[in-house]
Amino acid sequence: MVLRKWIGMAALASSLLLATSAVAAQDTAYVDPCLDASMEATEVASPPADNSDISFTVILPNPRGDRSFIDSAAGGAERAIAELGVEGTIVETAGVQEHDAAIRRAVQDSPDLVIMIAVDASTIEEIVDEFPDQNFAAQETFFFEPVDFPNLALTTILTHENSYLAGVAAGMLTRTGTVGSVGGLDTPGINLFIVGFEEGVRSVCPDCQTLRSYVGDFSDPVTGKEQALALYEQGADILYQVAGRSGEGVLEAAAETGNFAIGVDGNQDDLYPGNVIVSAMKRVDNAVFGFVQSVVDGSFEGGTQNYGMAEGYAGLSWDVGVCSRTFDEYGPEDMVAELPAVRAAIDEARAAILAGDIVVTNALEEASS
Repeated sequence: MVLRKWIGMAALASSLLLATSAVAAQDTAYVDPCLDASMEATEVASPPADNSDISFTVILPNPRGDRSFIDSAAGGAERAIAELGVEGTIVETAGVQEHDAAIRRAVQDSPDLVIMIAVDASTIEEIVDEFPDQNFAAQETFFFEPVDFPNLALTTILTHENSYLAGVAAGMLTRTGTVGSVGGLDTPGINLFIVGFEEGVRSVCPDCQTLRSYVGDFSDPVTGKEQALALYEQGADILYQVAGRSGEGVLEAAAETGNFAIGVDGNQDDLYPGNVIVSAMKRVDNAVFGFVQSVVDGSFEGGTQNYGMAEGYAGLSWDVGVCSRTFDEYGPEDMVAELPAVRAAIDEARAAILAGDIVVTNALEEASS
């Protein structure tokens, strides 16, 4: 099995080119780029510059340990400290009741940048307006109305397209013809994942049934597990978890019942080997790193930037740069035998999406229109 750690946005983005070339060779057997020695990349480490005069603070919405977007955000901050030579502080809060105070304490220290992860939009708007001389950045926050603060940089990571690819995998691998999703909340940001996933499923399995459930919280794995068990009872054999820490209950339910799940945000394939097929990765780490880098190189500016699969901010754990092959080693033989065909279909769908031939529904755009 070849397992590699994330090696950054550039490596993930390079998988797009590899996928396109794989599709061009339809008449040849599928070649797994992660197992092809000719496609190995060599990463040359260089010592970081001394940017110790630049500092940032990142505010996490809950403690680390979700093995999802919170851990990804913290990883991006750690990478920025290590690679950019800046001073950084990672603040773990205990929930929404601490967000306002944590941000205000960070402002008192006058860092060059305060990064807020999954903080309520109203809280962000109030504080950013109150401190116009402090630069802020936000990720994992959805604003229903456009905001325009010169001291606030927003990054929206669009996850509908890579979720579509995860849906292709689910639609081709389901044994029951029924798959489902468990979301944290019924919001446009969560439905961005789910709608894309369901469209991917139907693209390869038009007769498949898709189920949905929402936990109502992102930190309740007990309820997440209960809802997953209910969906498995209804005949689903693959569930897409989009529920933060609540989603850990979904993965646990898959393992306990002998069913399957698809992870989210980070690479969750190794949490329950053989039960987690693949993970639809949302590279919050790249967003955090990018925010800090913009301060270092002087390009920081307010406004909203949308990034997605084409820019390497979203992908699958199977992609080059991550190359998880856990399911290949631990999954059932009949499903593992289908993986080359599944990956070839994903490569074809990815190329069509990037070319504009497949347009995946963007639930965020629909919500704001």
